[in-house]
Amino acid sequence: MGTSQLIRTAIIGAGPRGTSVLERLLAHAAARPGAAALQIDVIDPYPAGSGHVWQPGQSRLYLMNTQSFYPTLIPEDPAMAPPVAGTTFNGWRARQLRTPVPSLTEDERSELATLGPGDFPSRAIYGRYLRCTLEDLLKRLPDGVTVRFHETSAESVVPSGDGTFDVGLAGGGSLQADSVVLALGHIPSRLNPEQRELQSSAARMGLRYLPPAVPADVDWDAVPAGEPVLVRGMGLNFFDAMGQLTEGRGGKFVDAGHRLDYRPSGREPLIIAASRRGTPYRTKAALRGYYPGSVRLRYLTGAALQRFGAAGIRPGFDHDLWPLLHRDTLWAYYSTLVRSQPGAVAEPAAFLDSLDHALHPHSHSAANWEDAMASVLAIHVAPRHRLDLRGLAAPLAGRTFASRSELDAAVVEYLMDDARRSALGEDDPVKMAIGALHHGRAVLKTAVADGGITDESWVAGLRGWFESFVEGLASGPPALRAEQLAALARAGVVSFVGPDPKFGLDRRTGMFTAASPWVNGPPAAAKTMVEALAPANRVSANDSPLLTQLLAAGLVRPRLMMTAEGAPVQASGLDVSPHPYRPVAANGSVTGGLYVLGLQLSAAQWGTAIAAEAVQPGGPTYPSGQRTLRDADEIAQAILGR
Repeated sequence: MGTSQLIRTAIIGAGPRGTSVLERLLAHAAARPGAAALQIDVIDPYPAGSGHVWQPGQSRLYLMNTQSFYPTLIPEDPAMAPPVAGTTFNGWRARQLRTPVPSLTEDERSELATLGPGDFPSRAIYGRYLRCTLEDLLKRLPDGVTVRFHETSAESVVPSGDGTFDVGLAGGGSLQADSVVLALGHIPSRLNPEQRELQSSAARMGLRYLPPAVPADVDWDAVPAGEPVLVRGMGLNFFDAMGQLTEGRGGKFVDAGHRLDYRPSGREPLIIAASRRGTPYRTKAALRGYYPGSVRLRYLTGAALQRFGAAGIRPGFDHDLWPLLHRDTLWAYYSTLVRSQPGAVAEPAAFLDSLDHALHPHSHSAANWEDAMASVLAIHVAPRHRLDLRGLAAPLAGRTFASRSELDAAVVEYLMDDARRSALGEDDPVKMAIGALHHGRAVLKTAVADGGITDESWVAGLRGWFESFVEGLASGPPALRAEQLAALARAGVVSFVGPDPKFGLDRRTGMFTAASPWVNGPPAAAKTMVEALAPANRVSANDSPLLTQLLAAGLVRPRLMMTAEGAPVQASGLDVSPHPYRPVAANGSVTGGLYVLGLQLSAAQWGTAIAAEAVQPGGPTYPSGQRTLRDADEIAQAILGR
């Protein structure tokens, strides 16, 4: 092929999002070959494809938070250029059972042999999928395309004055590019003031403080056996820590018939777990798909969102969107209750008719439907069967405990009840209420993106209370984790602090401390503290040389949002112009040829940490499911001038 032009692009970040841009560039180059040759430079200190988080060599105890059928690197949207190679993770998994690639290790073959579509894969095996997919792509490079990998960090991006960029590399050297894609993923972050104080005080007092980190980067051997360790946070990173400090040290979970038991190895620490709720995230229900098939949204629908647009309304979250999703959640709960426990409701058919009438949005006033619903419930449903939605996310709220042992027993009871409900799947009303939230979250991602709601409702509503609320309910681990945690608590390996814990340092005893105002007795104390939290995803708190340079040079800036009081607050992500996403500079201009994809879009999109969703036969397909792949596709087209 004769070429008269060379297009040079640099992709900074070689994890899934950077690889998605590479894949889309190859797809468009193959679909519409032209006069230009394409040179792609991919820059990342970690091996390309898997990047930092998904390294195939990490512990197999680190599980994904989604089942095999969910994630994909390869788009399935017929409106996009067809991929030159690759398939979904589930497609790749099935293919390895028939014709495994020679590079698979014995551990990978063993995992794949027992891994089904509904099982939760290890992050390591997903990393192998990403690597294999990249290898397949590189075997099918279109004519005129070259790809170069640089296993180092990019430390600067500087416009050259002629419309190109000079990309400075760690250790010296640079490369030139006509365009640059910032697919940075998880970046190092500075500790907050409390964390810095804990870290510096621990160093002076000879204590061990493990700050927020990617779990695979943590030296878990630094946590001594047989001693208490305070673990702050009971989200997904908590279960990673739990696994490394128990099974990772030789302990075994055994099936005792009606429950799991734990057999210690003797090398475990005593894990003292603390979080704001006092309990971990609720576990995922056993479903055949990502969304419960028995739940369909009736109120928070595409048609409802279109009505806002047709009326010229820019919706607020608390006032407009949440009341619709709240109705959907209530209908999912009570319709499931009638189906699975008809004896819990007086006159089930009449109840559903009355509830349907009460929930119908007769007017824009939230009070009308809530009052009507309360009247219907008072007639048909006993108090113990009514849904306390906020209470689901705070199961210990309003309770006090005479001792930590009493608290531990209450948490174990909660864990076992949650696991039991998860096993019931679509027959459990609570899990179907959460299933409605899960559906609704997918709709909200599209509704709120790119300024779809007001700044003040983004700050105070969506991010202010709803995000943590829905994550605690709908972003939990597999139910097995709740059963394991209950087994560890019964074995005396794990205990709990209680809700609203306060952390500190007792300089007299030389110990970290944690205490809940709702639990009587002395505070928990330990010489080791682990932050089971992900590093903060805030560009203004970054500890990345590249992002620091871009901010200092004024090429990018954090997004500012206005609160209801008119005060500007820095959002977590970059200020960008859609579409494709280009960073807005400090002076308000937009630099051509510079693009952003992924976590640093968290002020323009909501839910950027979620992988792309494979299309599930028979299941709903939401636009947000493959949003990140469409973003990558738009960037690729812009780079190629199409």
